[in-house]
Amino acid sequence: MVDVSDIALEPIGAVQRTLVGREATEPMRADIRLLGAILGDTVREQNGDEVFDLVERARVESFRVRRSEIDRAELARMFSGIDIHRAIPVIRAFSHFALLANVAEDIHRERRRAIHVAAGEPPQDSSLAATYAKLDGAELDSATVADALRGALISPVITAHPTETRRRTVFVTQHRITQLMRLHAEGHTETDDGRDIERELRRQVLTLWQTALIRLSRLQITDEIEVGLRYYAAAFFQVIPQVNAEVRDALRARWPGADLLAAPILRPGSWIGGDRDGNPNVTGDVVRQATGSAAFTALSHYLAELTALEQDLSMSARLVAVTPALAELAEGCGEKARADEPYRRAVRVIRARLTATGAEILDRRPQHELDLGLTPYCAPAELQADLDTIDESLRAHGSGLLADDRLALLREGVSVFGFHLCGLDMRQNSDVHEEVVAELLAWAGVHPDYASLPEDERAALLASELATRRPLVGDRAQLTDLARKELEVVGAAADAVGRYGPAAVPHYVISMCRSVSDVLEVAILLKEGGLLDASGPQPYCPVAISPLFETIDDLHNGAAILEAMLALPLYRAVVDAQGGRQEVMLGYSDSNKDGGYLASSWAVYRAELALVEVARKTGIRLRLFHGRGGTVGRGGGPSYQAILAQPPGAVNGSLRLTEQGEVIAAKYAEPQAARRNLESLVAATLESTLLDVEGLGDAAEPAYAVLDEVATLAQRAYAELVHDTPGFVEYFMASTPVSEIGSLNIGSRPTSRKPTSSISDLRAIPWVLAWSQSRVMLPGWYGTGTAFEQWIAAGPQSEDERVETLHELYERWPFFRSVLSNMAQVLAKSDLGLAARYAELVEDQELRERVFDKIVDEHRRTIAMHKVITGQDDLLADNPALARSVFNRFPYLEPLNHLQVELLRRYRSGDDDELVQRGILLTMNGLASALRNSG
Repeated sequence: MVDVSDIALEPIGAVQRTLVGREATEPMRADIRLLGAILGDTVREQNGDEVFDLVERARVESFRVRRSEIDRAELARMFSGIDIHRAIPVIRAFSHFALLANVAEDIHRERRRAIHVAAGEPPQDSSLAATYAKLDGAELDSATVADALRGALISPVITAHPTETRRRTVFVTQHRITQLMRLHAEGHTETDDGRDIERELRRQVLTLWQTALIRLSRLQITDEIEVGLRYYAAAFFQVIPQVNAEVRDALRARWPGADLLAAPILRPGSWIGGDRDGNPNVTGDVVRQATGSAAFTALSHYLAELTALEQDLSMSARLVAVTPALAELAEGCGEKARADEPYRRAVRVIRARLTATGAEILDRRPQHELDLGLTPYCAPAELQADLDTIDESLRAHGSGLLADDRLALLREGVSVFGFHLCGLDMRQNSDVHEEVVAELLAWAGVHPDYASLPEDERAALLASELATRRPLVGDRAQLTDLARKELEVVGAAADAVGRYGPAAVPHYVISMCRSVSDVLEVAILLKEGGLLDASGPQPYCPVAISPLFETIDDLHNGAAILEAMLALPLYRAVVDAQGGRQEVMLGYSDSNKDGGYLASSWAVYRAELALVEVARKTGIRLRLFHGRGGTVGRGGGPSYQAILAQPPGAVNGSLRLTEQGEVIAAKYAEPQAARRNLESLVAATLESTLLDVEGLGDAAEPAYAVLDEVATLAQRAYAELVHDTPGFVEYFMASTPVSEIGSLNIGSRPTSRKPTSSISDLRAIPWVLAWSQSRVMLPGWYGTGTAFEQWIAAGPQSEDERVETLHELYERWPFFRSVLSNMAQVLAKSDLGLAARYAELVEDQELRERVFDKIVDEHRRTIAMHKVITGQDDLLADNPALARSVFNRFPYLEPLNHLQVELLRRYRSGDDDELVQRGILLTMNGLASALRNSG
């Protein structure tokens, strides 16, 4: 057994101070008590007193553990040998509580913001109002702003996640509970239609309790596509057009001559159905389904809005004078019943043409169709022009109020979503590209063994092929399944571009990009699919190629690769044809898995500095795509602070970033939350682009030198455990549920890129998710404590002077502050007492003690170093919201962790009961929901 007698809950300051801010947080605790009581009543009514008593006893004992009144082992014994039929409802109860606690916390944040506004306090950082005030104080000229924001783009890219598997019913029910709690927070006892709010809450919680949280069958990519698309109706259709319009109007009011943001600045993207890196389930058919479902979602929304708009615009020609253009548009509808209702007739024409468009490009028929035998729209711009005609006519006779309502939102929506809804990126690993291109070249007789060529010969050969229009293979080519599948995917992408427009598939991302030939291989595949023609003076390539630099070494080499790419005349011509913009993606996940948290964070920062310099030298506009996960170990953390922590020149008006897992629901499942989070992305992008936010000035190079040294020490300390400790992989596999993430059919993607147990081949999501479930959170902190301790002791200055150097960097440098703040959040969510229970799953006692002791020592060292550098005893001093969450919520996670360990032990000992497997999956889902950024 692992001795955990001295591993209690770590003293993390705010978590232990039960009275701090009690008055301010009492409304949230009251909401939690209300929802918890309703859930408890539901459990008792539906499953009986025995289950309710067990749940209640587990809850009480969990709080006693936190107060150190009982040993954690006593709570673990409560679940030892528990009948699985009793365990499942206990897991469900605490998982449902996690969902309800999320609602209470979100409502409380809204309540606190409303109080700040009502008190007349200055707008808070991360709001657009605060950003506008900063921009007003900077006295920027129009030319500077116009150049900085040329081609501006902020794109949250939705990706799949194995624990975000909630059913649509659960999603909708949680939304209804949120709406009811919002009314309750405003002091209402009844809904607008007179229903009792508490009774309605009980009805929704009952629905939640009687609905399965997860699917029984393995999650399919089609399910993931559906999950990703649900955020459009939930929030994006409303909020993104609103924010785009407001930001454009605000900036143009400040710099009226600059014609800023001609295109919408917020444009969402997706990886779901196009990301096949390590996912053999992504095929050409899946690409067609993903792009087709997205287009169906967009056109369905437009048709529904046009139907409603037709009812809104009832104005009579006898009472208003419409413009000639509107009258001409209305002539397309010859229905006599609407002879004096030109706007309704005009809207019906638009609806009919959009119906014809759907019939031409969609593979299923949306609701609200209207067939008048009219011609389809060739492009979204034609639809936009007709909507503009209605807008101009309304304003011409003083009906701007009507134009500014539903019509304005629809016009903005079309400009953002087009016929494609969101851009679907393709992604594949460079090793696959190499294998496929080698096969194509051999089949065509160009070269029998491309893989044997040195890099310079590869690049020359590929450039030569790209300069011709001749395809390498035809329809009758006899290819391997791999090559045929890759070409089918590219062909499906080309079909989507043809059907829905070039924005349907805007990027091709190359995982593990390590050379210029890796980029040119993708160009060859695009050429074969009809998406690239570089043979003439004006290259055609609607799909931008984005190299992804992932490992520490690749991040170090990224700038050199980019410069070599741009030095090729043919490739540079393609970039120039795409507006002179080159996107580069930076991988946080694999670099973290490769080198640890601090080394990864610094390698990304250094890579950005070098890439910005290459962009300056070559005259291109660089856009960085940040491959961030939900958790800090994968680049997560508050987006506003993360963007402000970017180096000078790295944002430059544009960025893309991945949004994953539970974080998507937390950010975008509700219009209010979506608006707040999208505002923070825009606010930080504007500030990083137009203001000096790094703040280091002449001290930049010395600061960089300090981080160079510390990051090297951190990588060494991390590698000593993860890469150099004998048996570490065995320890990881046994002490976390990583094996079950794959074997229990969680998500559509395999947990490893290759069928090996190597850490390097393991995908980043299961790597981080497994450590999060076991509450070690290792990827978010390990190695950092040792690095700081060794750097402080290294001299030549005194230790006090070196500590002061680090403290000054913390106070002055947003990047360094963000690194330490995010690390502190992870440490606050970790719990090595619980982690010790997972360590007991490792049968080899010597290995268990050797590895776990290292983790415990580094955990304590890292907390101590955080205190030394920041001067704060409290890990969450700068994050009171998370401090409240940890204090109020984390005791409810305790039973889920103990039950997960119990069920893992059974499953691994050969218990193949389906309920045991389902129980493990339920605990994973519940913990992920409660932690909110677990993978």
